[in-house]
Formats: sequence, structure tokens, C-alpha cells
Amino acid sequence: MKYSVKVNEVKAKEGKESNIRGFATVVFGDSFKITNIAILENKDKQQLFVSMPRYRSNERDENGGTVYKDVCNPITAEFREELYGNILEAYQKEISHEKEQGKGEKTEVEMPEFSVTVTPYEREGSNIRGLARVYFDDSFIVNNVSIIQGKDKVFVAMPAYKTKQVDEQGKAIYQDVAYPVTKEFREKLYNQIISDYEKAKEQTQNQAKEKASQTPDRPQEREATPFR
Repeated sequence: MKYSVKVNEVKAKEGKESNIRGFATVVFGDSFKITNIAILENKDKQQLFVSMPRYRSNERDENGGTVYKDVCNPITAEFREELYGNILEAYQKEISHEKEQGKGEKTEVEMPEFSVTVTPYEREGSNIRGLARVYFDDSFIVNNVSIIQGKDKVFVAMPAYKTKQVDEQGKAIYQDVAYPVTKEFREKLYNQIISDYEKAKEQTQNQAKEKASQTPDRPQEREATPFR
């Protein structure tokens, strides 16, 4: 799978300790971007490691602490080793000022191969209608893609994090963590997600009707049951 890596170094502020050394961005096939990939330092082992963007779940560990889960991550050990190795290599080049020079403008934008799984999801008081996962080349997964009920139709919302900024109404501004870069790939991806959602929703409704039709109505037994 074709992808590119860009890294920005993070320099610690004076008087403040932090194990964050940089942030990486990965773009798959010139069309889909993953941001907020952290490059951290294990000070005990004097080693750098990669941490994918995470979200705070409602789960608790055995000590009662909050459980965090990856928004997206490599699926296979082979691709994880390759991707993380390239991210750390790009970081070393960044801090040593060995950046690669541009190779000219691209005449064609590549779209990565992907597949989608969608689960219809409805809960009272929520406008979420489904949750989706996107798989790239069976090597990388993006979780927490939501199908939201809008005023007239459903739309796709990519996983995002809450920033410290607010809009004109004082509401928090959210920034996407993983999202399509080009209009063409965005339309292709979102159309596929919504199409799979409609199919999954119809299948769920048909299964519910089939189950209801298989439940026998036995009025005689109910009549024979005495009131108590």
C-alpha cells in the first residue's frame, strides 16, 4: 500500500517535562490522511515509540482507571513494524535536517483500496444512526466513523478530537483525526459507507419482521390462563 509520512518535531517548553518528541501525519494513496500520531520517548529505556491517536472509552481497567482505545491502527504485525519504522526514520531525518526534497508535481492522485463494515445503531436521545469501520488494503483500520442523522438525511462524521478553541457561539471546535484529503475520494468513501448503512439497516429491519412473524399467536392459551 502506497503512503507518505510527514513529521514535525515538538520541542519541550522550558521548565516543563514531556515525553512527546513529535507528531506524524500519514497519507494513504494521496487521498486519506491520519493525523495526531505521537512520537514518544520512553525515558527509562531511552527509546522512541509510536502511539496512534486514541479516544477515551467508557471502560475501566482492573484498577478503576480510564481505558483509552486507538482511533485507528495497523492490523498486521508486518505493516505495523513497517509503518512505525518509517515514522521513526522520518523523525530522525526531521531532527537532523535531512528532509527529502520534493520530486515535482504529481499529475495523478492515487486512491487507496478500501472496504467498509457498518453496524446500524440507534439509541434514544442520540442522532447517531450507525457506526462504521474502514479497512485499507487489509493492513490498516479506522474506527469510530459515525453515521449521523441530519435534518433531511444521514451524513458521515469522521473520528475527531476536541480542541481548546471555540466558535462564535462558544461551542467547542472539533478537529478530524482521520479524513479524506480529496473531494473525489471523500465522495467515494462516504457514498460507500452510506450505501452499506442502508443495506445493513434494511437487513436488520427484515430480520426483525421475520422474527416477529415466526412468533405464534396463541389466544386459546391466553384465555385458559386464570386471572390472579
